[in-house]
Amino acid sequence: MVDVPHRRPVRAVRLRPVGDGELELRYRVVHGYRRAFRMAGEGPALVLIHGIGDSSATWAELIPDLARTHTVIAPDLLGHGASDKPRADYSVAAYANGVRDLLTTLGIESATLVGHSLGGGVAMQFAYQFPERTERLILVSAGGVGREVNPVLRLVSVPGAHLLLSALRLPGMRLQVGLTVGLMKLLDTDLGQDAPELLTLVDALPDETARNAFIRTLRAVVDWRGQVVTMLDRCYLTEGMPTMLLWGDRDSVVPVRHAFGAHEAMPGSRLEIFEGAGHFPFHTDPGRFVSLVEEFTATTAPADWSRERWRDLLCEGRRDTPRNRAADRDLREASERSAT
Repeated sequence: MVDVPHRRPVRAVRLRPVGDGELELRYRVVHGYRRAFRMAGEGPALVLIHGIGDSSATWAELIPDLARTHTVIAPDLLGHGASDKPRADYSVAAYANGVRDLLTTLGIESATLVGHSLGGGVAMQFAYQFPERTERLILVSAGGVGREVNPVLRLVSVPGAHLLLSALRLPGMRLQVGLTVGLMKLLDTDLGQDAPELLTLVDALPDETARNAFIRTLRAVVDWRGQVVTMLDRCYLTEGMPTMLLWGDRDSVVPVRHAFGAHEAMPGSRLEIFEGAGHFPFHTDPGRFVSLVEEFTATTAPADWSRERWRDLLCEGRRDTPRNRAADRDLREASERSAT
């Protein structure tokens, strides 16, 4: 554990069991598109945002425990899972808007956001666009805080990638890839930690519509050189917002060094490393993950946003530190862009 701030005593909470029916997918039509989501429990709102190619199903085993003390909302982002997959805007900013609109239809004004991978970038963007509606941030192996990303994702971002994704679903190819994954796990490589989970994401792209939505989403945040969207230039705006970073030290998709850079860039943030875990630490150690989320939300007060404080932070700007100067150089060299 790194840099844990002073904590208040844990408040008493009322636990309520979650029925199986509550974990079933529900649907809302927003702007003419069907949005799928899972919702369970009662109490302060906790929004779980999945990563690219994934869906709310990735959180299914965690929702019952989290829903004992929270109202848990886990959407399928547009283009993912059971949500519609139109030819649309799949940028991080558009996803943040979509989360806001879904929460509004559900009557939820503010929430703690938990974002994994791409979902971490969406959560950070939500906090930037709608700080008055963001109580806390919990970023899990989040994208958007560094250039590096797994070479496979860089490859899939290039023209013709839909053919590669289609080929991976062929029976013979799937067997060969499975054998390769087994070998990587046997050799105890970092990629071997994550490869089975990543292949599951490929299996979740059953048709051309789903694959096209996946590629459009990926190209909004990754190109052949790496990640192209960053929030590092505005992380200083999280000052005063309780923020926790959770990362696996063997993450082969978004390297754990990104966690330390984000931790330094986010004033007052807390960092927890899952030893031996890859890109999905909440699957590797779900018990610890749930405990950390529950403890963090119970011992921190929601962010107290004000227009005056926001203006002051913008006017003061980001502090001039060696880390920030190095980050600026990286951004210029990578031609990365900030989400807007």
